[in-house]
Amino acid sequence: MLIRTRRSWELPERAATPEAIFRDRRRLVTGLALGPILLAGAGFAGLRPAWAAAMADPSAKLYPVPHNDNYKLDRALTAEKWATSWNNFYEFNESKDVVADAQALPIRPWTVKIDGMVAQPIEIGIDDLLAKMPLEERLYRHRCVEAWSMAVPWSGFPLKALVAMAQPSADAKYLRMETFENPDVAPGQNQAWYPWPYVEGLTMAEATNELAFLATGVYGKPLPPQNGSPLRLTVPWKYGFKSIKSIVRFSFTDQQPMNFWQALQSSEYGFWANVNPEVPHPRWSQAHERVLGTDDVVATQLFNGYAEQVTELYKDLQNERLYA
Repeated sequence: MLIRTRRSWELPERAATPEAIFRDRRRLVTGLALGPILLAGAGFAGLRPAWAAAMADPSAKLYPVPHNDNYKLDRALTAEKWATSWNNFYEFNESKDVVADAQALPIRPWTVKIDGMVAQPIEIGIDDLLAKMPLEERLYRHRCVEAWSMAVPWSGFPLKALVAMAQPSADAKYLRMETFENPDVAPGQNQAWYPWPYVEGLTMAEATNELAFLATGVYGKPLPPQNGSPLRLTVPWKYGFKSIKSIVRFSFTDQQPMNFWQALQSSEYGFWANVNPEVPHPRWSQAHERVLGTDDVVATQLFNGYAEQVTELYKDLQNERLYA
């Protein structure tokens, strides 16, 4: 007899958020079908930014993608209006009101470079990359270092699928990721005190962990620009600043990358950025978090609730600043 042990994120069906709460498939399909008509007749002016971006994105026909039932939540999904409007994107400005500015980001053509310690460096268009990847939807918690949180239905593919395609050398120890650099459309990149372009990095063990995910969509449609279109990292056990947006380059290296916030303020931000309620940020506590779109304040969980899946990654790193 086969006995299967349920892992921590595999909640009973009765505890999972019903899909009806966040997805009306008929409305989505109808909206996509009407998209060309609406665009021809009225332009983008009458559409919400997220829907306008989805209709302009040639990958829109891919969504909604198959839902992976292994990734469930212990809380209600955050309303789409919050998750797609309460955003940090310093390339455009320093406030949360970034939606309008981010629409200037051209998402096609979009080329992704994969280089460094790999079998063969390549450059690939985003739509060709999507055609090669196993797209799925996962429900993840998201925890910001600013002590707010949300729960999001990301669409995309496992980061380890891209790693497998790249065929990195056995000597590669880290994956370095880099965002676009285009100050003509992203005015924040004209601020010389920031170390542009935005860079993030993971160890190879982190990058190939089952939770590491490259998001290409959200709420059953393509990512809007303010959420990191067309390709962003999602590592749910780490603080949100680790989830680099609008990625254009993946480099495999044997040197630990110097990340954007680490380069900007190393006394407050380190390489790891793992969620730990017991280790405060130098200027505020991380013990609790405000749930976005509600008045709820809840206790923060170690590794944002994903300790079972990632604790083993850090067993020999007791002397590292794991949570900064």
